[in-house]
Amino acid sequence: MIPNSEIDVDLEVTEDIETSKTYKLLENKIQGFTDELDALKQAIYKVLNTEKYEYPIYSFSYGIELESLVGKGPIYVRIELKRRIQECLLQDERITSVDNFNFDITGDEMLCTFDVTSIYGQLSISQEVNL
Repeated sequence: MIPNSEIDVDLEVTEDIETSKTYKLLENKIQGFTDELDALKQAIYKVLNTEKYEYPIYSFSYGIELESLVGKGPIYVRIELKRRIQECLLQDERITSVDNFNFDITGDEMLCTFDVTSIYGQLSISQEVNL
């Protein structure tokens, strides 16, 4: 059956913005709730501390590959770490940019610090990798 062309149908498309409200993680327990910048900080911590492809509960796009960097040269690790951090964090719609990377090597460890700009503000984050 063909719909009657005389009927005027107005459709409104809206985009719901998901809330960032989540459980507040403390050192050894979950207590209360948090949102916005603090919730984003928790999400960043979680994604940067979850090895990609290792846990079946997460999709293959969640997490970061750090184990494959062990034993590689510092120049390679520096380039790959920057790319991998940007790749995993920019999947979050709340994050607008990841930049200002700095790398410090001490022994067989590399400390990477960088800035995350989000819709809630800016954060300074650090990630350590074994060489």
